[in-house]
Amino acid sequence: MTLFAATDLNSYLPVLLIIVMAVTFAVFNLVVTKVLGPHRSGRIKGSTYESGMTPMGTARKRFNVRFYLMAMIFLVFDVEIIFLYPWATTFPNLAPESHEGFVWLARILFFLLTTVVAYVYGYRKGVFKFD
Repeated sequence: MTLFAATDLNSYLPVLLIIVMAVTFAVFNLVVTKVLGPHRSGRIKGSTYESGMTPMGTARKRFNVRFYLMAMIFLVFDVEIIFLYPWATTFPNLAPESHEGFVWLARILFFLLTTVVAYVYGYRKGVFKFD
């Protein structure tokens, strides 16, 4: 029983190694940038940069809600792709003409259908019109 638990923990060693390497790389870059980077500051250096032009107005103005709706739609489709990727890598490995394959296909088609219905609903409500 203890041999089985040791081999289970050994399978996580590569994942732990990658996490440690990523954290070390990030901390190393931050420290080296702080040590070797320029330390000058001033009024112009601390001002807002807008494509080489002097800033106009305040940064606290309100945006139209449609921009936020478009961002949310982007996130919905982005999350949909995140859910589709594991399905697409697993589905070809199922046994051909099995009941399990049909269930997997029906689930993903239902998922895609609900997303299309939401998209059509938003289109009919005028979410995508920026006039």
